[in-house]
Amino acid sequence: MTDRATSTSKFLAYVLRHRPDAVGLTLDGAGWVEVDVLLAALARHGRPVTVELLDQVAAGTDKRRFEVRDGWIRAAQGHSIQVDLQLAPSAPPAVLYHGTVARHLPGIRVDGLQPRGRTHVHLSADAETAVSVGARRGTPVVLSIDAAGMYAAGLVFYRAASGVWLTPHVPPRFVAPPG
Repeated sequence: MTDRATSTSKFLAYVLRHRPDAVGLTLDGAGWVEVDVLLAALARHGRPVTVELLDQVAAGTDKRRFEVRDGWIRAAQGHSIQVDLQLAPSAPPAVLYHGTVARHLPGIRVDGLQPRGRTHVHLSADAETAVSVGARRGTPVVLSIDAAGMYAAGLVFYRAASGVWLTPHVPPRFVAPPG
């Protein structure tokens, strides 16, 4: 993606995941907003985006941050605001992965993985993705998650349209030490 597309993608993620009010938007209960309404709001707030650029950003990279359907758009996951993504619970693979950095390990050992400012903990199906997620904060540490054990214990998982696995919390007993 171009620099303009990357900065637009990041700003749209901010608006659609965390602060729709930053551009005067209100999302519906599932996080959707009409594309025309979004584009008008962005233009009113000095961040004009063309339909072509929005299409490029929505098609995006392998991150697949956004879903577009029938003239509506939403963030696929990563919300800090309450939305019902209307995802059905799903059986996860036996092992999932979480990318982090070493400074967070003591807290993870005690509390497990918490969503912090988000609505869900994000997990990936492959270690490579977890490495790239962890690398955003420093030297990555990849944790293996016993997703099969969590599922057997009755903990719920959802799979976002982006392929990211979501769960409300990962108790520490299901987090394998790195390494």
